[in-house]
Amino acid sequence: MRRLFLCLPLALLAFTLIGCIASQPYPVGVVLPPPEVAPKVRSPKVGQEWVYTVRNVFNQSLVDTVTERVVAVDKEVRIERSGVKAGRLPDEIQSPAGFILQDPRWSPPQLFHQALPLWPELLAPKWKGFYRTRYQVPGFPDSTYYWELNIAAVQWERMVVPAGHFLTLKYQNVAPFFESNDLFRVANYREEDVWFAPEIGRWVIRRGFGRYITPGVLWANAYWEDYFEWELVSWK
Repeated sequence: MRRLFLCLPLALLAFTLIGCIASQPYPVGVVLPPPEVAPKVRSPKVGQEWVYTVRNVFNQSLVDTVTERVVAVDKEVRIERSGVKAGRLPDEIQSPAGFILQDPRWSPPQLFHQALPLWPELLAPKWKGFYRTRYQVPGFPDSTYYWELNIAAVQWERMVVPAGHFLTLKYQNVAPFFESNDLFRVANYREEDVWFAPEIGRWVIRRGFGRYITPGVLWANAYWEDYFEWELVSWK
């Protein structure tokens, strides 16, 4: 029930935004029946690389072009990241492969106490997972914050992006109740739709936003973190 009251205003706001930003289309693929045998996820190897364009959903402006490259696969999988505009970005760390230990995609990055799945643990529509842990901001080990994540697999879709055609599993990440390192934030919400391609061991599209409120602010007037869409332009 708490989540219902939290998400309802956001859902109404999202509907309004979609109506106002018709020129920024929501990704649409061809819905496919589940494969008889779930595709195997490509294992990480040094030298694998993915290049994404990052766009602002509100106005389609190009925020950056980001390259992510596997540089280590020993005890941890480490992925170095850099942007054409931003330069060197925080690394992604998986431990084990497919489980995120350091997530660099939000600001500030999050270093989790317990690694969380990067995609559904079972590659099948209607699969759901719920996880709780704590995280710290890298470089500030004395403080930890509560993190809660829901992962829900939606359906298989054939997606077309600049990098090619891919069989993907669409899933949704929702973090409805988590603590921010910013003490002025009294409530926080993040949501992502992700199209994961087992063939490349990575997503081909990732679209998400974050909202938060401070004392005295209602959800109808919530502040935005980001509203970005990542799209794959090349991989190897």
